[in-house]
Amino acid sequence: MSRMPPLLTFARLTVWEISRRRLLIALAALTLVVIVATSWGFSHLKDPGLNGGRPLGEVELRILASQLLILVAFLFSGVLALSAAFVGAPSLSGDVESNLALALLARPVRRSDFVLGKWLGMAVLVVAYAAGTALLAVLGVWIATGYVPPNVAGLIVSVAGEGLVVLTLSLLLSTRVAGMTGGIVALVLWFMAWIGGIAGGIGHALQNGALTTAGLVMGLIMPTDALWRSAVFSMEPVAVVAGFREGGAAIAANPFAATAPIPLGMLVWSVVWVIAILILAVVSFRSREI
Repeated sequence: MSRMPPLLTFARLTVWEISRRRLLIALAALTLVVIVATSWGFSHLKDPGLNGGRPLGEVELRILASQLLILVAFLFSGVLALSAAFVGAPSLSGDVESNLALALLARPVRRSDFVLGKWLGMAVLVVAYAAGTALLAVLGVWIATGYVPPNVAGLIVSVAGEGLVVLTLSLLLSTRVAGMTGGIVALVLWFMAWIGGIAGGIGHALQNGALTTAGLVMGLIMPTDALWRSAVFSMEPVAVVAGFREGGAAIAANPFAATAPIPLGMLVWSVVWVIAILILAVVSFRSREI
């Protein structure tokens, strides 16, 4: 029987190490509680008392359900970003400080396998959480209201991509700074990207070139806002998208609205960004003394 490649070995050990933490168990339990609670709330959207005694029409119910689902998705995307930052940030720095990395790398193991294996293991958990929460949230909405977002796969890919961007940046920071510092920096940049998207939308609405450029630059530095808006577009019914398009350029400033899918160029850039930051993490860790 052939031995497992070192990269996959480190990935498996990373998944096992994180899975046995109480933090992951608590996160899973709280996620289930939130999904059950929000699904119960969605089930009351059909109550006549919420609409002056008149039951909501099918179109109204779909629109309201989609907008509330976007808020729930934003909650989970924030939780995913927070988790990715504080799992990825100490992943390498913690092993170096505890001398675990020295013990592992004393064997004929490439540092690149160590870094990429860590990333792969954490990436599996990020994607699993994004897919699991998205599917459970959509299932709860469907059971409660009958509404299903037009592009569930796009929702999962977008939210998972957002988590992978934060995770990869946190891993790069972990090669040079302490875990707490790296996690805070990654979260601040994630929040700044969100604010940058709003600023860029305001600039577009006001035809202010400086604000538009600032939003674009921030989106290139940290492409999480474009991925979030892609997730929003995946959850919006056709009627909502049409209404937003009639609203004009001002709608671009709303972080909970999208009138078009993510541009192909930004999608490609997001993939290139993750690969480039991952390569930088490998190069940075190679040059670090342990």
